[in-house]
Amino acid sequence: MASETRTTTDHDEIRRWVEEHDGTPASVRGTADEGDGAGVLRIDFPGGAGEESLEHISWEEWFEKFDESGLAFLYQEQKAGGEDSTFFKLVKRDGG
Repeated sequence: MASETRTTTDHDEIRRWVEEHDGTPASVRGTADEGDGAGVLRIDFPGGAGEESLEHISWEEWFEKFDESGLAFLYQEQKAGGEDSTFFKLVKRDGG
C-alpha cells in the first residue's frame, strides 16, 4: 500500500484531521510579533515537542495566521504500511 498525501486549505478538513489524531493547534513560544497574534504555527501531538517549546492557541488564532501567511496543509492519512500517520507539513499555497 502506498502512502498518499493530500493538500488542503479547508479549515474543517484540517481541524478534523488534527483532532482525529489528538492534536492541538499551537505556536512556537517567543515567535509572535510583539504579542500580536500567533507566531510560527505547529500542531502539538501527544508525545511531541510539548509544553516547553509550544504554546496552545485557539483554532481561530491558528487559522487567522494560517490564512494571513498564505499557507496550505499537506498531510498523510496513512503510512505506506497502512498504519495511521501524523505526518503533516505547512507549505505555501499555489499561486494559481
